[in-house]
Amino acid sequence: MENYNDIKQGEKGAWLSIVAYIFLSAIKLFIGTVAGSQALLADGLNNSTDIIASIAILIGLKISRRPPDSNHSYGHFRAETVASLIASFIMIVVGLQVLYQGVNKFIQPELESPDLIAAWTAVFCAVIMMGVYMYNIRLARSINSNAMRAVALDNRSDALVSIGAFVGIVASGFGIPWLDPLTAIIVGLIICKTAWDIFSKATHDLTDGFDAEELELMKETVAEIDGVQSIKDIKARIHGNNVLVDTTVLVDSELSVVQSHDITEEIEEQLKDRHQVSNVLVHIEPVMK
Repeated sequence: MENYNDIKQGEKGAWLSIVAYIFLSAIKLFIGTVAGSQALLADGLNNSTDIIASIAILIGLKISRRPPDSNHSYGHFRAETVASLIASFIMIVVGLQVLYQGVNKFIQPELESPDLIAAWTAVFCAVIMMGVYMYNIRLARSINSNAMRAVALDNRSDALVSIGAFVGIVASGFGIPWLDPLTAIIVGLIICKTAWDIFSKATHDLTDGFDAEELELMKETVAEIDGVQSIKDIKARIHGNNVLVDTTVLVDSELSVVQSHDITEEIEEQLKDRHQVSNVLVHIEPVMK
């Protein structure tokens, strides 16, 4: 199973996101209000809900570190996935709210363009958020954490949103005030798209979905092992950040128990080494002659 220390490392990334979002949302909401920028306000509102989403991820990571118990024989690793699902719900609500406000302001745009301080604030926040993204995506890859990958993708979308806000604010300063609320609408769409991607991945994992191409590669690996005459069945599922595989293989009926056991050991070793499988359950059946 996944190393519990890896999950603990993931908590550092979640904490970094929480601190960054608290700082950036406060700046954006204040400057956005003072400067009269709908795009920056939308961006700040997005960051404020990202705080809640990151806290949900942090709680999920903490729960997933709990060892197996009488009710959770495989451990609590799926708490990460549930946290990602909750985060996607929070994000979609905010995205729809930002879209609603942006459309209203687009229909009746402000006559005055936002102060340029809003634009420079957006650039400053984008640089910080891109730094947070780079840290978290490296962390997600090193510990193979889907929850941290979701956090990192959210970080990246926030950096891009801030860049979009900058473009909209500057353009509105050149006599196109409707471009600022238009950017807010684009911000809302990006939030909704990111939320949908996280939701799709989380529901796919929670319903035991698994990539068909990867499963076929696993099947080929098992078929290449000495002693395996055919594969009767092979299934895989995601449990948190762990891959669990169940397979039934047919072997010569005249093999001894020890020889059959050696085949199962080889199957487990190959799947773990070549496909990063965490747990393998092999069932041996004899070929009837």
